[in-house]
Amino acid sequence: MTKKIVTQPIIKSEKLFLDVFNSLCYSRNAWEVWADFITATACSLANTVDRSSEIHNEREKEYAKCIERLGGVDNVAKLFACVVDAVEENSEQDFLGGLFMKLNLNNHWKGQFFTPYCVCRTMAAITADEIENKIANNGWASISDPACGAGATLVAMANVLKEHNVNYQNHVLFVAQDIDRVTGLMCYIQLSLLGCAGYVVIADTLCNPATGKTVLFPYEKEGQEFWYTPMFSSDIWAYRRKYNLMDLFLANNTNKK
Repeated sequence: MTKKIVTQPIIKSEKLFLDVFNSLCYSRNAWEVWADFITATACSLANTVDRSSEIHNEREKEYAKCIERLGGVDNVAKLFACVVDAVEENSEQDFLGGLFMKLNLNNHWKGQFFTPYCVCRTMAAITADEIENKIANNGWASISDPACGAGATLVAMANVLKEHNVNYQNHVLFVAQDIDRVTGLMCYIQLSLLGCAGYVVIADTLCNPATGKTVLFPYEKEGQEFWYTPMFSSDIWAYRRKYNLMDLFLANNTNKK
């Protein structure tokens, strides 16, 4: 049975978004407006759960500067509402990535040519069984995209797993990395709105890849910027990190004997 894809509400949300967005470009270029909107939205989402004083305060300051340049919080709220409406009406899309390309904001010098969502979904469908097997054996699994862009591949995987009746919010850890901060934050926003647990690392994957004791405990190295999704702070993932830490402790003590 072919899954029905809703199109009309997406067109409406996209039009409303572009109307507001274009109204903000009268005195600034589109890239500046886009970067400020994405950054302000990401800071707002991150600071609801990430309250470590230094990072929290830095993002609060960055948020305030973006809001000032955008002419107030109302404009950001309108744009964000369009994104939320689009994702709620139809999660089967890369909404921010699609807008990014439509506005010609991609930078060919950085190789920003996003993979079409339909291709991402096909790739996700091919690997879904492997993820399901890992969940069946371990209780959870992690998936990673080291060049995430706006997150289409991970979004597609979330949708495919949902179609397979897998509760990805509780059983899948989403890990993403990208060298470009704005596109990485686009991925962060979309994963957060879908309720995906995980994190996005802003850094060069080749020169400065994300590493750690386990995928649940990454090291935040110099030159890296970590953005943890709200769902990563949920009780189930907090307990999972606690048990994983206990396993690491027991393994270390066993190795010392």
